[in-house]
Amino acid sequence: MDLGLKNRVYIVTGASRGLGNATARALAEDGARVVITGRDTKRVEAAAAELGPDVVGLAADNADPTAAQRLVDDARERFGRLDGILISVGGPAPGLLADNTDEQWQAAFDSVFLGAVRLARAAAAALGEGGVIGFVLSGSVYEPIPGLTISNGLRPGLAGFAKSLADELGPRGIRVVGVLPGRIDTDRVRELDALSGDAEAARVAAGAAIPLRRYGTPEEFGRAAAFLLSPAASYLTGIMLPVDGGFRHGF
Repeated sequence: MDLGLKNRVYIVTGASRGLGNATARALAEDGARVVITGRDTKRVEAAAAELGPDVVGLAADNADPTAAQRLVDDARERFGRLDGILISVGGPAPGLLADNTDEQWQAAFDSVFLGAVRLARAAAAALGEGGVIGFVLSGSVYEPIPGLTISNGLRPGLAGFAKSLADELGPRGIRVVGVLPGRIDTDRVRELDALSGDAEAARVAAGAAIPLRRYGTPEEFGRAAAFLLSPAASYLTGIMLPVDGGFRHGF
């Protein structure tokens, strides 16, 4: 199936590793040109070089108020256009109510929530008909995840923002989508498993609760996200797509 990605231009944030990196790879392998970001200059440049000649790596922090417009301007300057953005950021600090400090809440709000709003706003101003804004969120959009109180507080609000944006931008032909990863085998999920004190036991227990009986791979997530960002998904907007092996049972 041709996703229609050839020569289209996307920004993927938080893509030096993990889910963002897997999505950038899927986009580039299907012919797109991609600007990826990460906070560490050497790491993001190395990731871009590994992904291929049509991928550029730029150092940027989603919490930086100047980053959003700079990324949009750079993508258009380098490649002459912008067709979409996938807004991904590392998960906020784990913990329960009593564990998390005001500073952790503020840092997470600035990067996970406000940073995403700024990126969406800058992209929306630059995109034309057929453009797309995607958000990497979490299953906590629908149900809280134990031990991730900050994420549980921020992700549903960002999903609400995304759905509002879909209504606002739809008349301009711009789509807005969310991708909700479940237990995908990334560094972040391995770190969360390790917090239990027995990472392997946590993985076995979590896998047993998934209908497919295994964790997903970053590649599986990346292909799903690339499809949602592509012209092949041109009539999908305002949706939240779980990529979780069937873990979420609600409609």
